[in-house]
Amino acid sequence: MRYNIVGRNIEVTEDLRRAVEKKIGKLERYFNQNTEANVTLSVEKERQKIEVTIPVKGGIIRSEQTSTDMYVSIDLVEEIIERQLKRYKSRIIDKKQSAASSFTTTYLEEEPADEDSIEIVRTKRFAVKPMDPEEACLQMELLGHDFFVFRNAETDEINVVYKRKGNTYGLIEPEY
Repeated sequence: MRYNIVGRNIEVTEDLRRAVEKKIGKLERYFNQNTEANVTLSVEKERQKIEVTIPVKGGIIRSEQTSTDMYVSIDLVEEIIERQLKRYKSRIIDKKQSAASSFTTTYLEEEPADEDSIEIVRTKRFAVKPMDPEEACLQMELLGHDFFVFRNAETDEINVVYKRKGNTYGLIEPEY
């Protein structure tokens, strides 16, 4: 596994680099050797945050963890990713997704752990009214939701606006 480790508001010392490679290295048994792990370490006030993104064919595996100690955050993020891999392994195999080529055959052949199945318990249907993104943000705020689906009046495409950290908004547009 290859590592891209960068720091934001923190110097990536040799000790930090070794800690990341040691902990995230535990995941190497799941991935092929040419898999790349993108790791971002950041510090904001007293929050020590690590973000790990591992691109695989057909998707990404991602986790971020925050604590008051960077080494604790590193431990937590490794545990979360390992749990994700165990939970979704059978789905990767069952769907015969192209992502399966990113994993080792040993990992793919071992028995899947008890899987938390995804169960859709409610379906909502609603009319998608044409509006601009700003109006969609206002509607989202009025409803008290974290995201809002709408038809963009300018493009006539289905879009999603969502809340981001720091009271900002994001817009998701389809790409064909």
